[in-house]
Amino acid sequence: MLSKTSFILSTLVVLSPCVGSFSITRTHLVQQPKASSLSTSGGIVTRFPPTKSIRKCDTRIAMSSNPNEDDVKKETTWDRITGPKLFKTVTNWEGIHSVPLVPLRIATGLLMIHHGSEGGVGPANFGTPEFQGFVDYIIKPHFGFLPGSPELWSAIHDYAEFYGGILFALGFLTRPAALSLLVTMFSAVYFHLSSTGLQGFPLGHVSNYSYDFEEPLLYSLIFLTFWFNGAGPLSVDSVIYEAISEEDE
Repeated sequence: MLSKTSFILSTLVVLSPCVGSFSITRTHLVQQPKASSLSTSGGIVTRFPPTKSIRKCDTRIAMSSNPNEDDVKKETTWDRITGPKLFKTVTNWEGIHSVPLVPLRIATGLLMIHHGSEGGVGPANFGTPEFQGFVDYIIKPHFGFLPGSPELWSAIHDYAEFYGGILFALGFLTRPAALSLLVTMFSAVYFHLSSTGLQGFPLGHVSNYSYDFEEPLLYSLIFLTFWFNGAGPLSVDSVIYEAISEEDE
């Protein structure tokens, strides 16, 4: 018969010289007979050669910690103002970064409404001096190349700015509204540049302290921004999108 075999299980804990880390090694030592073993079966003698100890390392756990983790200085508001984030550009206009979009959209839309209501409360007030003055002094001399009646284009201008301003302020159909308002503002920029030119821009001084094309140009950039990015929070568009969108946020 085989001689009796003994099994010895030992666990060695080895500390690493590296600071803040250590490893645990579990070692199994399997001790087999040092001498030859004989087994007799049916008159046949079988010799088992001597074997050596087999060392099995089956588990090694490495753990580490950062001793300076508690020493990391927390970022303050002053650090954000004067540190590297002073030069960082926000690429995702969500959360807190979208808050300025709300007053900008609402104020711009409300300020645009009166531009489309010359001569009355509503748009396209045919026969009034204000509406006819827009036809005679703006559309005819500077947009005479457009096909159709000058009065028709004046009415389209009024409707775009009046109802477009309302939709823009509400944040409803914001992109179409922004696009229509963008066209009217580009037209206004063209009108002022064709009538008064650059007026010495950028260093020239004018009597009313602003260039004639300055206001419609700034409006154009605002409408361009919302045409690309949408209405933002607190808008009808955002409520509709949340109701019909199938995207996983």
